[in-house]
Amino acid sequence: MTTNINQYIARQAIFNADKSVYAYELLYRDSSKNSFPIGTSDELATSRVFLNSLMFIGVERLTANKPTFVNLSTDSLLAETPKVLEPKSVVIEIVERTDNIAQVVKSVSKLKKEGYIFALDDYDGDPKWEPLLSLVNFIKLEIDETTVKTVMQLKLLKHNYPHIKVIVERIETYKQFKQLKAAGCMYFQGYFFARPEMLSSTRLDPSKTTVFELLSCTAKSDLCFEEIHQKVSRDISVTARILKLANARLGKNNLVITSIPQAVVFLGEDAIRQFVRILAISELGSNKPVELTKLALTRAKLLSLLLGDDHNLSQQGYLVGLLSLLDAMLDLDLEMIVSELGLDKRIANALLLSQGKLGECLALVRAIEADSADVTNLLLNKAQGALADDVFNEYILESIFYADEIIESMAS
Repeated sequence: MTTNINQYIARQAIFNADKSVYAYELLYRDSSKNSFPIGTSDELATSRVFLNSLMFIGVERLTANKPTFVNLSTDSLLAETPKVLEPKSVVIEIVERTDNIAQVVKSVSKLKKEGYIFALDDYDGDPKWEPLLSLVNFIKLEIDETTVKTVMQLKLLKHNYPHIKVIVERIETYKQFKQLKAAGCMYFQGYFFARPEMLSSTRLDPSKTTVFELLSCTAKSDLCFEEIHQKVSRDISVTARILKLANARLGKNNLVITSIPQAVVFLGEDAIRQFVRILAISELGSNKPVELTKLALTRAKLLSLLLGDDHNLSQQGYLVGLLSLLDAMLDLDLEMIVSELGLDKRIANALLLSQGKLGECLALVRAIEADSADVTNLLLNKAQGALADDVFNEYILESIFYADEIIESMAS
């Protein structure tokens, strides 16, 4: 009898001091229904499955050609499991639970000579790590409740081991990011970028106002083409884009669309909604890290896939995913945004209270992003229904790839 091991893969961005994505950490997931092969340790099975996924899907595709950080257990390091991957394709993280340090040092030394790169995860200053510090390229610190302690540890590491690049994890606020950046930290990991950096009452510029109004129009269950036409016609940039999109859709036909009403009617309801939502996410997030836009698109796509049995609910799920990060994009309170958009009660309750099927799915997606395994399993059993584990995993990957493709198309 064959035993299937279902796995979930998530990724979390690692940023540089300019808040641009430097790398991704890939995170393994399993469900409460998972079972491991008899006689194989949890750590070794997890590592094998994860690495099999990396080989099958491709490291470059999973992380959009960015450096890739991967956690490995003691058993995997001693078994020289990294050899199944190209040396330059990953950074191997030595986790805090690692034991048998003397043997690990020998294995890491051997792999390092072959070109593999290593990071020491959740470094706590314990002397037992001393033999590894000359072998690693990165040290990851988990931010302390008192940021000053982390700053002191950071400065000490930079002084004693100048060859090592320090990454600080679990940064939750912009203030923490600023303090660590001022202390000389090079790389940052956490969700500080997905929160408003400041509260602001600054008015939106005309282009963003138009986009915001269009988003409000497409959030309604019944789309009014005349209203869309009126909003689009106020902004030259938006007009040019929608005409370009419509003419591109015509392909090699001899027809040419020359007016906004023509373009709006030709594109139709679904295309208009999609156009406005992607326009909104690109324009409203233009002064924010691109990873924030990517996260919003990933959320939107995953919610739409999870709710795919019901077309209308799927469309609403996509919108909920996008809107769930508008507070960070606009530096405004989410309640204010929901009020301004005049959203349907189901969408509003999902965003503000995590209520209803939409809210449950949004909470599930947030739990996956936050690396909260217990919460993920609880919500998965509640919201996922009869969806198979492997299908759910495919949905996550499809959403990540979808966001990457949209970002790439916006940049071109």
